[in-house]
Amino acid sequence: MANLQNLLVCRNLLDDEIFNPAADKFEVAAKLIAKAETLGLSGNLWRSYLIYVLAHEPNLVSETVEANGGKIGESLRSAFQHDIEILQEIFNGGNSNFEILENYSPTVKNKVATLAEIDFKASNFNDTGAIADSLINYYRKFGYGDIAAYRAFIWDSKLIGIKHFEKILLEDLIGYAHQKELLTKNTLAFIENKPANNVLLVGARGTGKSSGVKALVNEYYTRGLRLVQITKPQLKKLPEIMDALRKFASKRFIIFLDDLSFEESENEYKYLKSAIEGGVESRPENVLIYATSNRRHLIRETWRDRAEGQDELYRDDSVNETISLSDRFGLIIHYYAPTQAEYLEIIRHMLKKKNIALDDETLRIEGLRWEMSHSGRNGRTAQQFVNYYLGQN
Repeated sequence: MANLQNLLVCRNLLDDEIFNPAADKFEVAAKLIAKAETLGLSGNLWRSYLIYVLAHEPNLVSETVEANGGKIGESLRSAFQHDIEILQEIFNGGNSNFEILENYSPTVKNKVATLAEIDFKASNFNDTGAIADSLINYYRKFGYGDIAAYRAFIWDSKLIGIKHFEKILLEDLIGYAHQKELLTKNTLAFIENKPANNVLLVGARGTGKSSGVKALVNEYYTRGLRLVQITKPQLKKLPEIMDALRKFASKRFIIFLDDLSFEESENEYKYLKSAIEGGVESRPENVLIYATSNRRHLIRETWRDRAEGQDELYRDDSVNETISLSDRFGLIIHYYAPTQAEYLEIIRHMLKKKNIALDDETLRIEGLRWEMSHSGRNGRTAQQFVNYYLGQN
């Protein structure tokens, strides 16, 4: 086993019991097999697990690359290559004494899909400089740890990766071409470090507002886009969340607020106003806020608010307060209920993905019958019809 005590920047390996030279070899072998099944590691398990740890667990190199937008000093790179030279015995397969560890095939392979993006083929595990550069390029593209492994997160005092994030793509969203174009162009500008706006997607229910945002993350994940979904009560923690995201400088984060609206008595919207524009601390350059709502102005407004005889002395101030939140979103995209033709085309597309083709007349009769007995004409109703049809046929 390599002498890990001489490591300079990857000393986190010293805390891993699998790399402890004093550990019982049978116990280590058992733990390696358990890791292989949990993570989907295959081939030589010493090498595969080492690659996983270097990619997933934070070290000085991965943290520096992430914090500096992909940059790394030449001296730090040399120190990293020094560590790779120490680890080369493990990269070359180690000395396992167990044949099963040399070419293991797990029940389910590649559960951490991004590991396949680390290109070691050219180095053949003998060129330590090439191995170091392959890992550095991985950090630049994906980051490290959960930031690399997950597309989307929730917040619970820290980022928690969503294991089963919806796999919807932009091509799955039928209709709304103009809305998709606006949303995509703004997001691409954000990814490319160009000026971009916070976005409010507003309109009829079930029209694909949330699906569009999720599809963007799936589309541009390999270009560094991530999503963090928060709830309305968590708005007061926005400064804390943004501070945590600020350190991942090479990634772009959409803070996502789904189905957002406020009653007059709720004050959480003031935290959102401050976070978008007006707070003492500026919003990080790698963070935008995307929100969906059925209300154009987000805050519930009544005719009484606009009445001349209302109690408040300065009526215009009350109205301005109500609409000022939505005005802080630089891009507001409106979604309308689909036409009958668009609704039927959504159904046709969904069925086609399941290798089912209905003739036009059957599609029209069945689709419209379903619409009339449900909550209106929209993408959600179309999906419900498809689920029903697949279950009955």
